[in-house]
Amino acid sequence: MPEKLKNLFFTEDSISSFAISILNFYPEFDKKKFYELVYDKTWKNLELKEKMRHVTKCLHLTLPSDYTEALVILVKSAPEIKGFEAMSLPDFVEVYGMDHWEESLNALGQFTRYSSSEFAIRPFLDKNPELVMHYMKNWAGHENENVRRFASEGCRPRLPWAMALPKFKKDPALILKVLEKLKNDESEFVRKSVANNLNDISKDHPEIVLEVCERWYGKSEKTDWIVKHACRTLLKQGNTRAMRLFGFGDPEHLEIRNLKMDKTTLKIGESLNFSFELINHEDKECKVRLEYAVDFVKANGKHSRKIFQIIEKEYKPGKHILKRKHSFADLSTRKHYHGIHKISIIVNGVEKANIELNLKS
Repeated sequence: MPEKLKNLFFTEDSISSFAISILNFYPEFDKKKFYELVYDKTWKNLELKEKMRHVTKCLHLTLPSDYTEALVILVKSAPEIKGFEAMSLPDFVEVYGMDHWEESLNALGQFTRYSSSEFAIRPFLDKNPELVMHYMKNWAGHENENVRRFASEGCRPRLPWAMALPKFKKDPALILKVLEKLKNDESEFVRKSVANNLNDISKDHPEIVLEVCERWYGKSEKTDWIVKHACRTLLKQGNTRAMRLFGFGDPEHLEIRNLKMDKTTLKIGESLNFSFELINHEDKECKVRLEYAVDFVKANGKHSRKIFQIIEKEYKPGKHILKRKHSFADLSTRKHYHGIHKISIIVNGVEKANIELNLKS
C-alpha cells in the first residue's frame, strides 16, 4: 500500500526547512514559537490539506500582524520553499488576503511559479469573476509556463478537491477567452490544463464545448490533441456530435456477436477473460471506438458503471475477433463487493451487447 500523502509532506525536516526559509527573510521570526504552534495535540491526526491550513494559521501568528508586511516576506521566501509545503503560501492569501485584492492577486501570480495558486484563487473568482479573469487573461501571456497553466487550471469549473465555481458552471464565457489564448501554447503542461478545463465545461455545456472543438479541430497538432482530450467525457457518453467530429462510423452498421467469458463465477481478486466478435456491415473501412463497461456492485447493493477503452481503429468489412482481460482485484481507488456484475460492449457510443457474472467474496 503506497504511503499516505500526509506522511510524505509536512515532515519534521520539511517544516524545519520551511521555517529556515522564512527566517532568511524575516530575522525576527520566532522559530521556537512556530514549532510549538505547529506540533500541537491535533497535528498527528490532521490530513494533508488540514496540515496545510494549520501551518498557514501558525504563520499568521508568527509573522507581522500587518498583512501586506507578512506578504512581502512570503513572496521573498517562495523560491526557497519546495514541495506541498509551499501551498501554505497561497493558502495564506486565501485565508487572510480578501481585503487586499491587488496585493493578494499579484502575490498569487508569484507563488504559482513555485507551487500552485489554483486553489487559493477560487474565493476571489467567486466574489468578482470579471476582475480576476482580467488577471487570468494577462497571466495567460506570461513567460513562465506555471503561470500560464494557472490561468487555465485556476478557473476550471470542476477542479478536483477545490472550491466549486457555480457562476462559471452557469456561464463559462469568461473562461473561454482565456483558453483561446492558450490553445496553441508550446507547453504540453499548459495544453493539458486547457483540455481538462474544456472537459469540465462539457459536463454542463456540451454544445458550447463542441462548438469550440469544431473550430479548433484540424488547425494544428496542438489543438487536435486538446480537442480529443477535452471530448473524453462526451465520447464516453456516446455523444453523436463528438463521435462525428472524430470520424467514427455509424454504429447502426456495426454489430457485436458471441460475447463470451471464460467463467461466469469468480472471486474478488481474480481476473476475467472475455472475447467477442465485431462485425462491420459496411462495404468499406469504418473508424471504430470500442469500449467495455463494468457495472460494479457498490456497498449499498446498487450499481455504478465504469467505462474502459479497448481500442480506436479502422476496421475493414467483415468479422474481427477481440479479447480482453479484466481484474477484479481491490485497488486504492476501487473496492469490490459480491453480487451480480455486468459487462457491456460499447461501439461508437452505443451499447451493443452485455453479459452478467457473479462475483463472490
